[in-house]
Amino acid sequence: MTTIGLISDTHGYMDDNILQQLSACDEIWHAGDFGNLDVIKQLQQLKPLRGVYGNIDGQEIRALFPEQLVFNCEAVKVMIRHIGGYPPKYNPATKPEIKLHKPQLFISGHSHILKVMYDDALQCLHMNPGAVGKQGWHKVRTLLKFVIDGPQIKDCVVIELGSR
Repeated sequence: MTTIGLISDTHGYMDDNILQQLSACDEIWHAGDFGNLDVIKQLQQLKPLRGVYGNIDGQEIRALFPEQLVFNCEAVKVMIRHIGGYPPKYNPATKPEIKLHKPQLFISGHSHILKVMYDDALQCLHMNPGAVGKQGWHKVRTLLKFVIDGPQIKDCVVIELGSR
């Protein structure tokens, strides 16, 4: 059983509340737009970190993280891209990648809109944790926590971190 803390769109912002929420997790996954290397260092000091770069991330961050990440967590195949869209309105570059890799869980960021929804057509759960940073048009900062237990994705909780 692996507890995941899922965040996106930090845009260079990190606070003790975010770190406290993530401290109970086994891994932290970041869906892009880290904003700076300090955010990465703080997260890596806390827990193992997986992530992808986002559209605002510069060359230093792009050298550390890929545009797309495909991996297995327990018995669940996971795919993460910063700009991905959502079912059925995927980004044009994303849908062929989902069809190619056939993940059970597809994660994106970018929109700052919290979404957890299942795509029946592609047999894939989509998650976007919203944004934990203070830049953007979102009103409330959010992150997701969930558990992967063998082939199951369960116990998903939305954490509201207050207004931006």
